[in-house]
Parts: sequence; structure tokens; C-alpha cells
Amino acid sequence: MNDITQGLAEAARLVVTRDPDLVNISLLSLRVTLTALVIASAIAIPLGTMLAIQRFRFRRTVIAVLNALMGLPPVVVGLVVYVMLSRAGPLGVLGLLFTPAAMIIAQVIIITPLIASVTHQAMRDLWAEYHDLLISMNTTKAQRIATLMWDGRRTLLTATLAGFGRAIGEVGAIMIVGGNIDNATRVLTTAIALETGKGNFALALGLGFVLIGLAIVVNLAIHALSRTEREGRW
Repeated sequence: MNDITQGLAEAARLVVTRDPDLVNISLLSLRVTLTALVIASAIAIPLGTMLAIQRFRFRRTVIAVLNALMGLPPVVVGLVVYVMLSRAGPLGVLGLLFTPAAMIIAQVIIITPLIASVTHQAMRDLWAEYHDLLISMNTTKAQRIATLMWDGRRTLLTATLAGFGRAIGEVGAIMIVGGNIDNATRVLTTAIALETGKGNFALALGLGFVLIGLAIVVNLAIHALSRTEREGRW
């Protein structure tokens, strides 16, 4: 209990004093996570919607694999990305290992199946409701996908927030491909792991509370920008 109290006090001190290290680490965490979220959403949302309306061979297999990848072990993703980006790997010439770009790639791989799977489940129900109307209007596949994505945007918001929650709390893959380099690739989760390993539990808890607060603020900001609560759809 004493450690928790000290952690809260440390978190308050870091925030009130605007600790430079905390600011840099928090900004990098947000930059990496939000960039990965935008890229993953741009891939996963159209993919999940397309799987809901398009019938093709092996479609069920693709959906089953997508659902299975929701539980993809982050350390395995980190290892694969590390091998691909290492000097001996096929993408080693890009020099992305131990950079924020490598961390973004790992996070995109981790959260894309999650967002796509949640999107598919939501769009499948919406497609059942809109199927006859959109078919009768002789719409194209692109128009159907765009219509479902627009009308289901609040559900898609939930899917993206789920992806954000998993991405910002990721540590295993980030540690492997980022290296936890001070002032370069150190984010909140890897900083927490480092301080815990050093036995500095108060600072680790303080960083943990900052991470939780940051996640809550981002979630509230996204809800506010989407105006869900103003339309009575909270």
C-alpha cells in the first residue's frame, strides 16, 4: 500500500513539475501508438467491412485466421520484425531497427487483426440490415463499404479504441525492436519495465499512473471529437 501511495505522489510530482523526461517519453508513446493506430485502422476497417459483405472461396478460413491472430503473442511479432529489419534480414538495408518506425511496424501488426475482427463482427450485423436496400439500389462494392463504414462509425470507434488500448500498453515487441534507448525509443511501458527491474517501484508506479491517465485522456478526447455523447449515443 505504501508503494502505491508513493507511486501516486511520484506521478503527481512528475506531472506538476512537467518533468522533461516524462514529457519526451509520453510524447513518443503517443506518436508511436497513434501513428500505428491510424495505419492499422486504414488497413483493418476496410478489410473487416469487405469480409462482411463479400463472398469468396476460403472466406471463412480468412475470418478464422483473422480471429486467431487477435491473440498473436507480441514477443513473437517483435522477434519476426527484428529478424526482418536486422542487418541480415531482407529489410535490413532500410536501417529501421531500434527506431520509432520499427516500433510502429510491430504495433501495426499486433493491432490490425484486432481492429479488423471487431469491425467484421459489427459490419456483418449492419450488412444484414442494409443488404436488401443496398442491393436494390444497385450500388457498387465500394459504395456499400463506404455506406456501412459511415453508418457504423460509432462501432468502428470502439474497434479503434480497442486497438489503441492494446497498442499503448504493449511492451514485449516494443522492447525487442526498439531497444528501450533513452531519448530515442524509450516509451512509457518500457520505462516502467526498466524502473521495475531497477527496483524503483515508486517511479514505476508513477509512470504507470501517468500511462493510465494518458490513455483515459485520449479516449475521452476521441469521444468528444466524435460527438457521441452530444447526440445521446454514449
